[in-house]
Amino acid sequence: MADRKVRAVAQAGSYGTEEQWAGSLPTFVAFERGVTEMQEETRAGVSVVRYPFEALEEWRDWQAAQQGAPLALLATSRVLYDPTNGFGRIQRMLWSLSDSQRAAYRAELLNTADERLRRARAEHTGPGHGAQEQLLALADARDIALNLLYPALLSCLQAWPEFEIRLPHAWRARAGLRYPKAVYHLESLYAFGGEEEARRVLLATRGLGLVEQERRARAAFQAGYYDGAVRYLRDEAARKHRTDLDRWAHLSSARRDKLGTLLGVTRAPLGPAALSLAAEMLAAVREGE
Repeated sequence: MADRKVRAVAQAGSYGTEEQWAGSLPTFVAFERGVTEMQEETRAGVSVVRYPFEALEEWRDWQAAQQGAPLALLATSRVLYDPTNGFGRIQRMLWSLSDSQRAAYRAELLNTADERLRRARAEHTGPGHGAQEQLLALADARDIALNLLYPALLSCLQAWPEFEIRLPHAWRARAGLRYPKAVYHLESLYAFGGEEEARRVLLATRGLGLVEQERRARAAFQAGYYDGAVRYLRDEAARKHRTDLDRWAHLSSARRDKLGTLLGVTRAPLGPAALSLAAEMLAAVREGE
């Protein structure tokens, strides 16, 4: 801040709050001059996410924020330094959306999810498709459910998602009783299995370049967030090893076994079944069930 490059700082996540747990990481969101695109780095256990200074003004407008802002991150962060009140204005805008604005936002998320499901069906199902398409369909179904349908569900509650590793516990607490069908479908996609499944998934990370992810997941496991560890590693494995899923038939049997355990292929629905489950979740969110 001394050279006036940093124009706003906020703290994200549960670290430093009443909900802090053993695996909470100090996470800061900053708007800085000289930054041209989002940058994220973690050093000595502290994570910093940087955004261009110009976005501090641009994202005060709801239409502009919808296009490129990390809405949930901005809405749920705790402002520490904001001399021009730009961060504060963004947050007030996000928390005071009208019913019609939230409904339009929810409709946009649902339409995007519907379109992505259609595309996934065209790409990953049908004659001639094999194991790799089954896995790619599962990965896409989870991504659509978590990043489009879950935020849409929370918009009914005037709430924003959190990004903690313990996320399954958060969605059960915030939406599970109000919208049991939607949350049930979301959980079914991840095929949780408590402590035993979490232990199997943690062991499968060896040799797959998931050292940092395994460390964080182990902290969640030791704190009792078994399903949180599984959710995190399933998503991270799909994100980091998408290329492996594309060339599944060419992988060694040992690598296939490890990735299969990480993704939960013996427990979760695959291919068309995974996409159908995501479609059922979409319908449950749309109907508020």
